Amino acid sequence: MIQIDDAGSGSLVGGTCIAALRLETNEYYYDFIPLSYYQNGNFYNKLYLHKSKDIVIELLKKLGTNKKEKITICQGYMFDVARKYLSESQIKWTNSKIVDPLQSRIEDTFSEYVLGLGVPVQYVKYIKYPLHFHRILRWVYADYSKRHKLCKTDWKSFKKYGNLDVSVTQDILYKRNYTCLKCGRRIKPGTKVKVLKYVSNCPNTIYLHLNCSAAP
Repeated sequence: MIQIDDAGSGSLVGGTCIAALRLETNEYYYDFIPLSYYQNGNFYNKLYLHKSKDIVIELLKKLGTNKKEKITICQGYMFDVARKYLSESQIKWTNSKIVDPLQSRIEDTFSEYVLGLGVPVQYVKYIKYPLHFHRILRWVYADYSKRHKLCKTDWKSFKKYGNLDVSVTQDILYKRNYTCLKCGRRIKPGTKVKVLKYVSNCPNTIYLHLNCSAAP
């Protein structure tokens, strides 16, 4: 049996991962719907659904599936066009909530992908709601000129919160355990810092090293 699932469609940053796994052999393949499908008006045309279908076709080819093999596909909207294609091609499939082993495998794949984009590990792992929109938005505003390019800018939520007025001031940070969201390194207590403030769903304050320009 083959499982097919997606990951990252709800993440503000990055594209969407599509993956397939054959349970009997643990063969695993994946590809990404590029971020460009969520930018510059492409999202409104739902081209990402057709790209998802194209990726599903390629993954099934890599797995060498046949029309007799059972395919279980995630019941979400991401596979609306793919399901239609499978039916028209007389390939048997069923809708289902995808669980392990594919669920964990694809989530790990997407996590490594967004970590590669520079998203802090604490935003991706070790928290109850990884890649939460407003949490990630703080990371974006910490280096907006570079990071807004990594966002699904066609989203209504980004249209609403992705170009807010940000005040920039300076202060001395005496609190402990703060990390600069631009470079990822710790801010020493008593250090002069740059302070960014904006209001999204709530007031937000971001502390950065005063002259930060380095990547972690």
